[in-house]
Amino acid sequence: MPARHAHTAHEGAAAPYDLIGIGFGPANLALAIAAEEHSQGDPEGAIRAAFVERQERFGWHQGMLLEGATMQVSFLKDLATMRDPGSRFTFLHYLQERGRLADFINQKSFYPTRIEFHDYFEWCAAEFADRVAYGRTATAVRAVESGGTVDGLEVVTRAVSGPSDERVLRTRNVAVATGLRPRLPEGVRTGAHVWHNQELLFRATGLEERPHRRFVVVGAGQSAAETADYLHRTFPDAEICAVFSRYGYSPADDSPFANRIFDPAAVDHFYDAPEDAKQALLTYHANTNYSVVDGELIEHLYRTAYQEKVQGHERLRILNTTRLTTVENIPGGARAHIQPLTGGDPYTLDCDAVVLATGYRPTDPRELLPDLADDFLTDDQGRLRIGRDHRLMTTDRIQAGIYLQGGTTEHTHGITSTLLSTLAVRSGHIRDSLLLRRAEQDVRARLEAEAGAVGDGVTAAHTA
Repeated sequence: MPARHAHTAHEGAAAPYDLIGIGFGPANLALAIAAEEHSQGDPEGAIRAAFVERQERFGWHQGMLLEGATMQVSFLKDLATMRDPGSRFTFLHYLQERGRLADFINQKSFYPTRIEFHDYFEWCAAEFADRVAYGRTATAVRAVESGGTVDGLEVVTRAVSGPSDERVLRTRNVAVATGLRPRLPEGVRTGAHVWHNQELLFRATGLEERPHRRFVVVGAGQSAAETADYLHRTFPDAEICAVFSRYGYSPADDSPFANRIFDPAAVDHFYDAPEDAKQALLTYHANTNYSVVDGELIEHLYRTAYQEKVQGHERLRILNTTRLTTVENIPGGARAHIQPLTGGDPYTLDCDAVVLATGYRPTDPRELLPDLADDFLTDDQGRLRIGRDHRLMTTDRIQAGIYLQGGTTEHTHGITSTLLSTLAVRSGHIRDSLLLRRAEQDVRARLEAEAGAVGDGVTAAHTA
């Protein structure tokens, strides 16, 4: 068992923050909003919060902000409405301030474009510019010990680029929302001509001024279908090969009853369910989110492929029931090795680039908090135990709060953990938990101080 490393609290240290958020994407932005709205209503009990973000400015899946691509969740599932419809941070308030409220209503759609919703996120994030350290990454979270318990934390940060100037922020609580990492096929690495789709717009822009032969897109989900469609429209001289193991793209189930899996109440149901029911629910409703595609996009791609067959010039090739086995570099491009799954010989496709729309995987918070990991409680499968308030469960030694947002909570809180659907409500739960714990800590500190004062009085009486 590795040795624990803890710093001892010392007099004269700067007052700690109530909260340090690690990562400043939509999840911690929603938390910042919830904290700010509490502070506006209760200035004396304001939550002192700061955030650390490795990007140089706010950004959310910027490599996939494709023109015309719409959100797959209602605008009402913004960063505040489901928690407080009267919030000044709602999407409708944003539209009013931008002068587009009536125009948006006239669209008769619940689904804004991804570009517009990103602008809404930026509009919200601008309110917190003075509380976010952009261009910095958290390298470690260390314990601050006092009397044998960890009642504070130190978040160590450094600049992402430029001189490595280490800074330390002291806090009572952290909210870890570091997002997801690209999942790559086994044995495949990214490079100059092999990208994950999160880089699509950044990479494709540099290819527009030369002739193209072919692009290979790997994956069967929404991002893969959008990538294939984008490349097909953007590079009219290139062939687009969609490689996936299924027979065809599967439609997303966005029917009203199935969508109840994204309701805030569904998180309570999931959290309280026995383990076998949790697994069943994740299996039943995987087709609401994982490896599925919007029905209209499926129909559009099918019509495109069919019309090209009619015209005798097939640029969109659907290579179903196949898988990518490896990729090798060749001059000016890449060579994709393809294995048919239903028989036939393997073959290769020489291309300008292979785009891997193969999803994401959650980050493990233990990588950021190695000195505290021995105190994290786990279940019988070795997974982290997480409270309903999203606080990581620990031994009694850890009194500081460690809150988790994102994929690491899917096994306890359900399929919405990585989605926007419940961000507004979740941020309220975390904020309220933080406030409750702060009040309990203040009461405990006052009682300890009073007990110490009584003890000092007794000692003085005996020595008088």
